[in-house]
Amino acid sequence: MSTAKKFAGQTAVYGITTIAGRTLSFFLTYIYTRAYPTHIYGIFGTMFAWASMLNSLLAFGMETTFFRYLNKRSDSKNLVFNNSFGVIFMITVLFLTCTVPFIPQISQWIRVDQSTSSGDYERYVKYFLIILVTDAWCVIPFAKLRAEGRPGRFGILKLTNILVFIGLNLAFIYVIPYLVRNQLPGSHWIQTWFRQGWLGYVFLSNVIASCITLLMLAPEILKLRPRFDPAMVKEMLLYSWPVLIANFSFIINENLDKILIGKLLPPSISSSELGIYSGCAKIAIFLNLFVQAFRLGAEPFFFNYAKNANAGNTYAKIMNYFVIIMSVIYVGLVANIEILKHFISDDYWSGLGVVPLLLFGYVSLGVYMNLSIWYKLSDQTRYGLYISATGAIITVVLNVILIPHYSYMAAAWVSLIAYSSMMVLSYLWGQKNYPIPYNLKKNLVYILASALTVYLSFSVFKRNIFAGNALLIVFISVTLYFEKKEITAILKK
Repeated sequence: MSTAKKFAGQTAVYGITTIAGRTLSFFLTYIYTRAYPTHIYGIFGTMFAWASMLNSLLAFGMETTFFRYLNKRSDSKNLVFNNSFGVIFMITVLFLTCTVPFIPQISQWIRVDQSTSSGDYERYVKYFLIILVTDAWCVIPFAKLRAEGRPGRFGILKLTNILVFIGLNLAFIYVIPYLVRNQLPGSHWIQTWFRQGWLGYVFLSNVIASCITLLMLAPEILKLRPRFDPAMVKEMLLYSWPVLIANFSFIINENLDKILIGKLLPPSISSSELGIYSGCAKIAIFLNLFVQAFRLGAEPFFFNYAKNANAGNTYAKIMNYFVIIMSVIYVGLVANIEILKHFISDDYWSGLGVVPLLLFGYVSLGVYMNLSIWYKLSDQTRYGLYISATGAIITVVLNVILIPHYSYMAAAWVSLIAYSSMMVLSYLWGQKNYPIPYNLKKNLVYILASALTVYLSFSVFKRNIFAGNALLIVFISVTLYFEKKEITAILKK
């Protein structure tokens, strides 16, 4: 089997799992945007934005470090597993020590909707502390499954998490209210504790799903032993802290805009504007699905393949295929945005203009993730820190300046600028410090051609679904024409 086919096969397994899980999860957006008004959905966006940033801190870059040290210390795999999990465990204990005593203060600080009581916000914070710690404990066991080439078990656990989460959401939003409304058996007991339309049930559902996932990972966790190598831990921390800063900076790029919208706009509109932005951003998540699926398959593959003599050429070919697929998905999503917009309530459609911008940002992010392998393989993770910190600074400065004037449209533009800047910096520094023979001209042509096609589809043809799909067919046809030799060569191997 060719290397390309092998890589594609591994990525496809993770991709199917990721896409299936995220698609099921995206189904909830349809429900949420109809069950909750925009100002309540704004709370949802804020809470998960904070959770994403804190998740990155608690993981401490140990996922990437785990893969790197499995490659470097192949004779001590169990010790690498113990050390990686042990670091995260100690960090989560410290995190709880520093947060639990200050739950009331934290809840007031993150509050964006004044119509929601302080007591509710405190319960939201408690739920998220459980979610954050539980998810952090799952990071290394999941990485172990990927390193061992067990995508089947990985996928089952991820899908179970999503299905439990969705099932509980449906129960709280539809089933239980139906029982109460029709006075069915058990409804009198339910009425003693159930609150119709309470957002906290969404977070409670996440708590239960995360705890079930942790229990299902028990076979991996029980293999842990309290054996640590202080020298290895120190070495791993030196490798991981730049990865941590890089990951955290990336999460800032992804989520700080939602927090700043809630803080920088007038209280009377901030929660609603945030709700609209968060809802429309869910449409762009379809492209990010492919990026995340690629990362799940690519990271262990790249590390394992690094010692091969032709590794650089292989990475360059993978980049070519990656850019082509990303470009097609980008054009396809915008061409069909008139269909996709029905996944959210029409109360949110005023924000659809952010979708093409966010999608282009995800294209840049995907290329950056592909490029970033150079500093991970060469143990120069400080460059990841520099690149992501640059993106974070752009995100903070431009959002603070522009959001008060242009609301969520500014956030979308800033996201695009930040990710594009990170992509360019990673390429330039990578070619200087760890050259990989990427086909720069070819990749740029596809990215810019897809952006032009999207502009024509969305702005010139005003989101007309027939014109958009005609442009999509032309784009795919031209791509197939120029790539037919490569495609034929792959299929023959």
